[in-house]
Order: sequence, then C-alpha cells, then structure tokens
Amino acid sequence: MASPARPPLIALKDIRLQDGPRPLFEGVSLAMEPRARACLVGRNGAGKSTLMRIMAGQIEPDAGERIVRSGTRFAYVGQEPLIAGESLKAYAASGGADPWQAEAWLETFGLDPSRGTGGLSGGEVRRAALARAFAEAPDVILLDEPTNHLDIPAIERLEAELTSSRSAALIVSHDRRFLERVTDTCYWLEGRQVRTLNRGFSHFDDWAEKLLEEEAESLRRLDRAIERETYTFYRSITGRRGRNEGRARALAALRQERQERHRDQRRSLELSLDAAASSGRLVAEVKGVSKAYGERTILKPFSTRIMRGDRLAIVGPNGAGKTTLVKLLLGELAPDAGSVRLGTNLSPLYLDQARDDLKSDMTLWDALTPMGGDSIMVGGQPRHVASWAKDFLFSESQLRQPVSTLSGGERNRLLLARGLARPANLLVLDEPTNDLDMETLDRLEDLLAEFDGTLILVSHDRDFVDRLATSTIGLNGRGDVVESPGGYSDLLAQNPGFFDPLPAPDTAASKPVSPPARAEPPRKTAKLSYKDARRLDEVTALIAELPATISDLETALADASLYARDPARFTALSAKLDQARARLSAAEEEWLMLEERREALERG
Repeated sequence: MASPARPPLIALKDIRLQDGPRPLFEGVSLAMEPRARACLVGRNGAGKSTLMRIMAGQIEPDAGERIVRSGTRFAYVGQEPLIAGESLKAYAASGGADPWQAEAWLETFGLDPSRGTGGLSGGEVRRAALARAFAEAPDVILLDEPTNHLDIPAIERLEAELTSSRSAALIVSHDRRFLERVTDTCYWLEGRQVRTLNRGFSHFDDWAEKLLEEEAESLRRLDRAIERETYTFYRSITGRRGRNEGRARALAALRQERQERHRDQRRSLELSLDAAASSGRLVAEVKGVSKAYGERTILKPFSTRIMRGDRLAIVGPNGAGKTTLVKLLLGELAPDAGSVRLGTNLSPLYLDQARDDLKSDMTLWDALTPMGGDSIMVGGQPRHVASWAKDFLFSESQLRQPVSTLSGGERNRLLLARGLARPANLLVLDEPTNDLDMETLDRLEDLLAEFDGTLILVSHDRDFVDRLATSTIGLNGRGDVVESPGGYSDLLAQNPGFFDPLPAPDTAASKPVSPPARAEPPRKTAKLSYKDARRLDEVTALIAELPATISDLETALADASLYARDPARFTALSAKLDQARARLSAAEEEWLMLEERREALERG
C-alpha cells in the first residue's frame, strides 16, 4: 500500500491583497514542495516582492489562507538587505545559525567573517545576506533579485549552492541564464493571478507566449459576443420591458468583463534613443595602456581598437577594474603608460546606477525635468513630461510621488527615461539590467541592437552579453586582460581558465620546475616605408585638424538668415562642408589601412 503524499512545505490558497481601488492580486494559489526550485516571474510592479513577503509571513493578505507545514523554517533575502552587527560573523549568526555555520558560509561566499559590517559594497552586502540565509539551513529559502550586484563568479557559486541544497527555493530574478540553471518550476504572476509551469525556466518563454495568444483569442471572442448582444438588444428594444432589462444587464456585465480584462492587459514599454550625428569611423584606439593603484596592478599593458558600430562588453569580477577601463576608454582617466586616442565627433552618454544623482525626496517630475517646466527635449522636439513618462510605464499620478517610493525596477526605468532623451552616438551602460523585468530587458536589448552608434556594456548578465556583444574584454582582477570576438560564452571558450583563481603558493611550489626554454635570437622588427610613415603622419594631422573646420562650417550654416541674405555664400559653404566631411572620412580610412599595415609588419 502506497504511503499518503506529504503536504507541501507552504501553500497559498485564494490569496487576495488590495492595492488602492483595485486588488494587486486575487485568487492566487500556489504550493512549494520539499527541494523544489521555483522562479516567480512577472512585470515590474506586478507584486512579485509583495507576494514573496506574504510567503515569508511578513505581510498579511486581505483574504485567503497561508498554510505552513509544522516546523517549516524560512529564510528571506530581500532586494535591499540591511547588514548590522559587530562583525559579519555576528550578523550571519544573528538569525539563529550556529556560529561555525555562519563563519563557513561567509567564507563560501568569499567574505572575511571577522570583518565589520560598515563600508560594504553592494556585492558584499548581497553575499553577506546570502551567507546568513544558507547558514540558517532553512526548509524554504526566498530570494528577491539575488544576483543584483553580484559578479559572475559569485553568481556561479550561488547556482552551485542552490542546486546542491536540500532547501526548497523561490526566486525572483531577471537573470535568464541563472534561472535556466537552477529552476524546475515557474510561477507567472500576470493579470493579478499566478499561473504554474511544472518545468524549468528554459521552457517559460514558449509557454507564456502560447498563453498570451490564448488570452488574445479569448478577448476577441468576448468582443464578438458583445457585438452580437448589442445588435440583438437594439433590435428587440420594442419587446417586453422585462426581457429588455435582462438583456441590458447581460450586456452591461459583458462590457464590465471586457473593461476589467483590458485593464489587466500588459502595457508595452516604448523605448527609443535619440541618436546624435554619426561619429568618425574610429571611436578609440588604445595602445599599450596600463594602470596601477599603489602596489596593485589594475591593467597590464593592453591594446585595442573600437570602431563605429561595435558592441563591446567588459566582464570580470567585482573590483577587477572594469570601471577603470571604461574611464580610460572615454579619456576620463590618464593611463600610467601607453596612449588612448579618441575619434572625432563623439557624443557619449554614460548610464550608471552608481553615478545617478537621484535624491530620495525629489519627485519623478523633478527628476525628468531638472531645469524645471513641464517638457523634456527628445529628438530635438519638446515632449510633455507625462507623455514621455508614460512610454516608460509611469502613470501621471506617479509623477508627483517621491523617488523613494519606487521599486528597484522602477528606479532603473526612471534612469533610462532621463538618459535616453539625450542624443548620443557612443552609449556606455554600466550594469543596466539590475532590477528590470524580462520584458523591459527584451525591449532594451532590441533598442541596443538597432542603435546606429557604438555600445560599451559593463554587465554580469551572461545572457544579455551573449545576445548583444560583438566582442568581449575580460579582466580577471590580477591585471590580465583578454579580448575575444563574440560574447561571454565565446570568451570562456577561447580563454579556458582565465578567470580561475591562482593555485595556493604551496601547491605551486610543489610542482616540478621546467627547465628554462632556450632563448631565440632577437628578431629584427620591420617598419613602414619612409613614404608610408610620412603619409601616416600627414593623415594623423588631418584627422586632428578637420573636425574644427567642420565645426566652424556647421556653425556658419546654422545661421537661419544666411541663405536669404547671401545664397551664393550659403552654397559655397555647403560645398566646403561636404568636401571637409569627405576628406575626414577618407583620411580615417587611409589611417586605418596604414595602421594595420604597420602592426602587421611589427608582428612579423
């Protein structure tokens, strides 16, 4: 005789929670079995974090039941953990974990247990909170955006711990690659209800698309039913009063259902980017650049060339020097050795969550219109702030709310709304995927793929990098730098072991020492011919001089009255401008050809 099935660790039944005039969700039911690893997916603002807090017992629903198996222990890691205590060890043990477990888990996540809790980076805060949660050996672990601020090695460590853990896990995350590797169940919070897929996240997109198609067809059938009922109602208007009242009530009910269902329809994010005038073909040339801070080498001698239209990703552990490299590439930081040459007509836009100047007490309206007024310039044209905010899924009522009321995803959308209004032909994005839902990430990915300029992307989101990057630079934190065509997966395949930690000193010492290789005679370095070297100097000077000439001509032609006042001069200046632009383009092409020839000769 088979033993009866054991009850789930936790189950929600017909949960309802009101949020203003309308419920945030209603009729929500789900259950977590032992060792299940589920993701909770939904748009920003759908209520994922709120539902997770109901699961954790931190919020009481307005209706429904939360049923917990006796003795079930929970651990919850929110989006913004608060780390407090005399030391990280004291913090990690403060939830009831044995001190030795707290110490072991802190070391697992790469933290010193004796370190104080002040002055931690975002990644260190996240790792400390995860260490505390695992140290408590919970039956159910609830993780809200656990990969935010984590570097790729820490994300891979978290993946390994989750897949080997005996705890059931419910995870909210935007990181597709992470969810594909750790989940076996998907809960989709959509239209105020939760739908369940008993398969991992790798199957989610096809399943969700099918459900949305079915929902669209259901709405079309409802529209046709209302049309038929409306036609029948008005044809029978002369009939008995009681029958007409019955039909009127039925028609009103159908219209009310349609109104509610359309209100729950997904609103689409309308992302657009105001592209500036095209830059020169060369964006940046880096030759033998190195950088160190004190005794620590950040960047060993490194060279690269960024061309217009490139999609360059920069990856590596936290603290490896990714931001330093970006500053070097933009000319904001001087290298210790080597040179950085920037191209012409660059209009850079740097979007970095850590650099934003959003104050918690400013309103969304103030954030979008720092100079005051009710309009924002987009593509050279004024847009009303409410209209622009609506493209980023902000309602008009939210514009007067303080920034402090925003969720992490809404704050990131606000940064995008502020930044994307400015024209640019060089876009630098530093961790743009944090807190964004997957639909917004897909829209952002499409926008960047169609962007006519150059992209520099710093990200720990492996899937996002793989989809966008044409080349990837890796930094391993020891000063080593490699560059490979393609995305993160290509970088790993072409540079196996690059991110692996160095072996312990005693391990390295125990290995037999190979005899030194016999030195080869030095090879004479070939050089450009005198004619080519002289021509290279000439086109380099041209590339430095022509942008100023072009700028002067553009300024003169910007005079709106010039054509009416002196049409001959207008025509002459226009012709000179076309010639100067053509000369600059030809000079850049020739410079690239000569540089490639010189480098080939030096390589032998």
